[in-house]
Amino acid sequence: MPKKPGTNPKGEFAFFNVLYEDGSQRSNRRVPNELLGGLEGDEPARAFIVEQDREIAEKGGRPPPVIKIISRVGAKKK
Repeated sequence: MPKKPGTNPKGEFAFFNVLYEDGSQRSNRRVPNELLGGLEGDEPARAFIVEQDREIAEKGGRPPPVIKIISRVGAKKK
């Protein structure tokens, strides 16, 4: 049976909301779980998302947006 779009049954990805310096926001950015954890926690997600943004901006012929805040979806705020 095919899975529903947007599901993550095996827990392969963590989802992050990204807020940019210009005030725009992107929700549910997928980052492979294998990059996360350890001593760095969620910090490798920033590098992964920055690289994705750079590739997207390059294809669109514009500069990549500057990330202000990255937060894991469903994480409690401190």
